[in-house]
Amino acid sequence: MRTSAALAALWAGAVTAMPARPRSCEVVDAPSPDPLPSSFKWVSTGPLVGPKNDDRNIAGIKDPSVVKINGTYHVFASTAKSEGYNMVYFNFTDLYSAGSSPFYYLDQAPLGYGYRAAPQVFYFEPHKLWYLVYQNGNAAYSTNPDISDPSRWTAPEVFYPNGMPQIIADNIGDGYWVDMWVVCDEEADPNKSLCHLFSSDDNGHLYRSQTTRARFPRGMSEPVMALRDDNNKYALWEAACIYRNKGATGSEKYVLIVEAFTVDGHRYFRSWTSSSIDGEWTPLADTEANPFAGESNVVFEQGVSRWTRSISHGEVVRSETDQTMTVDFSEPLEFMYQGVDPNVQTDYNALPWRLALLKEVRE
Repeated sequence: MRTSAALAALWAGAVTAMPARPRSCEVVDAPSPDPLPSSFKWVSTGPLVGPKNDDRNIAGIKDPSVVKINGTYHVFASTAKSEGYNMVYFNFTDLYSAGSSPFYYLDQAPLGYGYRAAPQVFYFEPHKLWYLVYQNGNAAYSTNPDISDPSRWTAPEVFYPNGMPQIIADNIGDGYWVDMWVVCDEEADPNKSLCHLFSSDDNGHLYRSQTTRARFPRGMSEPVMALRDDNNKYALWEAACIYRNKGATGSEKYVLIVEAFTVDGHRYFRSWTSSSIDGEWTPLADTEANPFAGESNVVFEQGVSRWTRSISHGEVVRSETDQTMTVDFSEPLEFMYQGVDPNVQTDYNALPWRLALLKEVRE
């Protein structure tokens, strides 16, 4: 059943603590997951994390990638200001004290200075290494054996040694090549298992490349278009995330979310499902009126005003951290996102983006 009285109360405006799930020693066959809902509801926190009052003069904190390990949230995000982008790492255990977490600016690591943005973090089990995938004008990555030691992130390497692939150059128009995302299937044979690299162009196109798990991160193929919208580029904008739906088979095995624009210029997420990473994508909750996450299906915690109208670039909080990007959609989700005061008018890179958390409501 997809029922939670406590979360339903949150949707109505009452902040209620969730009871602990009872433990059992009984061994039973794992049930099949419930079908994915045709609509979602969320409760949002207020802003949890913003720029520090330090000599960095950061305007906004954006593009979070987050894994939760033994109760600790490990967060990687973009640091934005008019002069450019880099990235930051921080961690916390208490959600409502996240804003006091110390920042480690990743330009202090061998990952280095210069344009780096829109991170995705995961543990690549075959190499026993954490990977940080990001954009630096190419699709880049760094590695680290210890997620909790940000000083060890390596200098950037790229997935496409020859630069922007031709299909992207031919179709990008006046857009930007952004938001790289890696997801691998779960085939046992590393020569048959494929790792896929997705990216967007801010021009209505979602691209996909692939290589074998045995060759990863080398050997990415020339991209193909995984999804496109030739009528409205703002309906298929950026920030694509692809997750394996734990335990699911058939058409709900994988879930794709992509950021889009509302008719009045705010951000929200659409969603699709597929039986395979390289398959056809079927709409799930994919409209402004019925989004995966957006203004129409997000309310705010008791005592928190509607501080943002955009549910922008974010990621489902993952407790399974490997390259398959597995998420248990049968349990209420957490989704960390960037929001911004809609009344602020300034250059995009100088917008005061803040990070917040959505908690899914089950009915």
